[in-house]
Amino acid sequence: MTGHDELALLLDHSVLKPEATAGDIAAGAVTVREGRIGFYCVQPWWVKRAVAELAGSPARVVTVVGFPHGCERSEVKALATALAVADGAAEIDMVLNLGALKSGESVPVGADIAAVVKAAGAAPVKVILETAALTDAEKRLACRLAVEAGAAFVKTSTGFHPAGGASVDDVRLLRALVGPRLGVKASGGIRNLADTQAMLAAGANRIGTSASAAILAALTASP
Repeated sequence: MTGHDELALLLDHSVLKPEATAGDIAAGAVTVREGRIGFYCVQPWWVKRAVAELAGSPARVVTVVGFPHGCERSEVKALATALAVADGAAEIDMVLNLGALKSGESVPVGADIAAVVKAAGAAPVKVILETAALTDAEKRLACRLAVEAGAAFVKTSTGFHPAGGASVDDVRLLRALVGPRLGVKASGGIRNLADTQAMLAAGANRIGTSASAAILAALTASP
C-alpha cells in the first residue's frame, strides 16, 4: 500500500476554478506545503503567485494551456506556454484540439501538441485528451500523436467537460497504449482515497485532484 509521503508526491493539487481568488491560491499552497504534495496546478494567471507562495518548497507549479476546451490556435497555445514557463511553471498540461481530433485531422493535432512541447523547452508537457468525450479509436489516435510529438504524459480529463472525468477503464487503456514511454495522469472527479488507489492500480502515475487533503487524511486514518 502506498504510504503518505509516496502518495503525496504523485498528487497534482489543483485549484482551477475560474472564480478562484488570490486567497484560494494561497490556501492551496498551504495544503501543498503541509501535505508535502509534489505538484500544484493553477491557472496561468496565478503561476507567479503560486511560485511565490511555494518559495522554499520542493513542490513544482503546474499550469494549464488551452484550458478547458483546447480550441485556441497553436500559436496562442505556444505563446501561453512560453509565458507560463517564464513565470515559473515547471510543467504544462495542454488540452488537445478535440474538434480537430474528432474530424480525423491528425496532422494539425500533432502539430498543435508539438508546438506546445517546443515552447515548453525542458518543462514536461501533459496532453489532456478528455477521454469521456472520445471513442476508443480517437483515444488511440490521440495517444499516438502525443507520443510522436514528444509529450511526457497523457492525461484523461480537464474535470470541466460535461461528458465526465477520469475512469479506471480509460486509465488502463491509456497505460496500455503508451506503455512505459509516457506518464499517465488521471484527473477529473477523483475525490477520495479509494478512487485514487484504483487509478494508480490501473496504471496512473500522477493524480490530479482538488481533494488532496481529504485523500491524504483518509490514507493516514486507514488501518
